Amino acid sequence: MIVVLAGGVGAARFLQGLVQVVPPAEVTVVVNTADDVEMHGLHVSPDVDSVLYHLAGLADEARGWGVRDETFGALELLARYGQETWFQLGDRDLATHIYRTLLLRKLSLSAATDRLRQGLGIACRILPMTDSRVQTYVQTPLGWLPFQEYFVKRRAADEVLGVQFRGAEVALAARGVCEAIGAADGVILAPSNPIVSLGPILALEDVRAALRDTRAPRVAISPIVGGATIKGPADRMLRGLGREVSAVGVAEGYRGLIDAFVLDSVDAALAPRVEALGIRPVVTDTIMRGRAEKAALARATLDALGLVPAP
Repeated sequence: MIVVLAGGVGAARFLQGLVQVVPPAEVTVVVNTADDVEMHGLHVSPDVDSVLYHLAGLADEARGWGVRDETFGALELLARYGQETWFQLGDRDLATHIYRTLLLRKLSLSAATDRLRQGLGIACRILPMTDSRVQTYVQTPLGWLPFQEYFVKRRAADEVLGVQFRGAEVALAARGVCEAIGAADGVILAPSNPIVSLGPILALEDVRAALRDTRAPRVAISPIVGGATIKGPADRMLRGLGREVSAVGVAEGYRGLIDAFVLDSVDAALAPRVEALGIRPVVTDTIMRGRAEKAALARATLDALGLVPAP
């Protein structure tokens, strides 16, 4: 079994490659839920939904979020009623949030997520990181903002002065998360934002303990290529928090939790610095332009774990 710790789009695209070379039923995905938000009375789990939509073949690949060929009639009418519509929820996307919200009246987030997975015909096991409420807040010159207000409403334009994962200090990993890590043949930290996508998962002490204690090899993939991100604000967040904006800066944050680190060929000169951290560097092409590149990165990552991918 392969366990993948995942954020949103970058992780979802990597997973599309992984299921080409590993039987999907042998993949367990642990997804960040500290970005979850209530919109129009509905529980929205953006990172979980990105993973669901990409694995189900429904994702809008061009935008990187939401459902392909989406319409926004409900949002347009909500705007006429004077409601805020800065968080774009498409008409078909709303079905997911309505169903999740109904399920959460009687089920845990884990159980609700599994119902959604089954409904979309996804064979991978998908677990939210916790069934407890953990919320990412970003400190800016305007004060502390909930993550979605910083990221979506304000388009990540503000300087980042700090990040908090409120509730993480008392939250426990969802049932099955630590057990999966302990029983895994390999653990992969996906190419997600190391601060606000994987950071909340790693802020759960029982997850960190499981990662430290597992006998499975552990590898992370850098989302920073040539000093910048392909998508998202990770580079700006690293800079604002005083961390090096490079693959090395990402690897430093995972020190003690991983054995190997995959960095892009563009950053090959940084490999000795990664090795100096006590982490084995693996240099390959990490930019996932299409189906073939996604599968190639998955194969390289499995090779870094010492596992043999399917041809």
